[in-house]
Amino acid sequence: MISLLIAFAVLVVGYLVYSRVTQKIFAIDDRTTPAVEKNDGVDCVPMKTWKAFLVQLLNIAGTGPIFGALMGAVFGPVVFLWIVLGSILGGAVHDYMSGMISERHGGASIAELSGEYLGKGAKWVMRIFSVILLVLCGVVFVTSPAALLAKLVPVSWMNGTFWAIIILAYYLLATLLPIDKLIGKLYPVFGVLLIVMAAAVIGGIIFSSGKYTIPELSLKNLHPDGTPVWPYMFITVACGAISGFHATQSPMVAKCITSEKVGRQVFYGAMISESVIALVWAAAGVAFYGTTELLNEALLDGASNVVYEISTGVLGTFGGILAIAGVVVCPVTSGDTAFRSARLILAETFRLEQKQIKNRLIITLPLLAVGGLLTWFAISNGNGFQIIWRYFSWSNQTLAMISLWVATAYLIKKGKYRFGSLLTAIPAAFMSAVSMTYILTSSEGFRLSTAIAYPVGGAFAGALFVLYIVLWVLYNKKKQNPLGLEITEK
Repeated sequence: MISLLIAFAVLVVGYLVYSRVTQKIFAIDDRTTPAVEKNDGVDCVPMKTWKAFLVQLLNIAGTGPIFGALMGAVFGPVVFLWIVLGSILGGAVHDYMSGMISERHGGASIAELSGEYLGKGAKWVMRIFSVILLVLCGVVFVTSPAALLAKLVPVSWMNGTFWAIIILAYYLLATLLPIDKLIGKLYPVFGVLLIVMAAAVIGGIIFSSGKYTIPELSLKNLHPDGTPVWPYMFITVACGAISGFHATQSPMVAKCITSEKVGRQVFYGAMISESVIALVWAAAGVAFYGTTELLNEALLDGASNVVYEISTGVLGTFGGILAIAGVVVCPVTSGDTAFRSARLILAETFRLEQKQIKNRLIITLPLLAVGGLLTWFAISNGNGFQIIWRYFSWSNQTLAMISLWVATAYLIKKGKYRFGSLLTAIPAAFMSAVSMTYILTSSEGFRLSTAIAYPVGGAFAGALFVLYIVLWVLYNKKKQNPLGLEITEK
């Protein structure tokens, strides 16, 4: 348990120290934000800082920090290290830069920002990639809470399909209505529930009078199937450490903050808070089942069953219901904004103004129809959720890689400090190696041997980092845009 307590402490220190480093490198000022300058009553709406923080936290805290952390815990306590360092040095920096760069470009999506800093080709790739990821994300965040609700309410006709329809109906409203009418009203309540749930679970584990033992940190791979830590753990944990999905969510809140000074609390702080949730569930998974073998065996019946067993086993019936309600809230409050983000990206793409509800319906209805079909596939096929989750996870981390390179290009061009772009270039190179190695070795990818995939993944990341150095040198020596782009802040 000492390792877990140290991990929590490091996350707090990371926020207090590294978030200020990140903010200093970004170089905030007192410019007018989109929430004030472009207030349209729908998407650009001023929010108080505490509310913006809770909306951001619930936007990003989907199934990832719970299901992903449980699946990551199968590798053993080494997952603590990735959650902590990945979040402080990568994930929180990623979320902060995604949100603040978007804020400086009128709340533009990550797809538009990719076009601004990496070229028109990257813009179209990211438009397509982002929308696919968001739809997959929405489906993941329908099927997982639907399964949990079906267990929570054991009525025959209230099965997974019934709850999926109810959740999709809520998503329709959350995608269409102004952000402050439904999301802004419900999220503060849901945020309290989420925090209470995490505190209750870890409290039940710690104060169990020795019934549960949280293992200490070890670098040993304890996965019972021998699945290698690299790169699989870094893909599996996803949202608990770093997540490209967050780059699609941060621009929504970037349209609602009223000052650049609050970006550190809202974006960096929300990611650190999500990592605390991930640590809770990673620790709970190993402590409750005792060994990674038993945890892995339990996960074969579905992560929803594992959450149910841990919650009721640790907290009893009433506490279990409270905890499961919190777990249901996590994915639902990310699924709704996943579809909302997809709507905004498509609206940018087709230049379709979104103040009129008719224009919102034109985009939203087809999106939810596709989401509904994929949800039906996931529910009707026994391993449908696992299939969608694997593709979502890789897409998620690949998007994080691209977002970090976008932020690096921004800091090269706009940064105040000469070496400031290393803040994002180093984690960008790391995630490049993770993403490439995974797609080369995984069953969803090319299924190559590690003898081939590891060197290729490393070479890919190394080549991108060398390119970064070349562009950095050219720009700093010649004071010209090495990407050949005319970039202006909107």
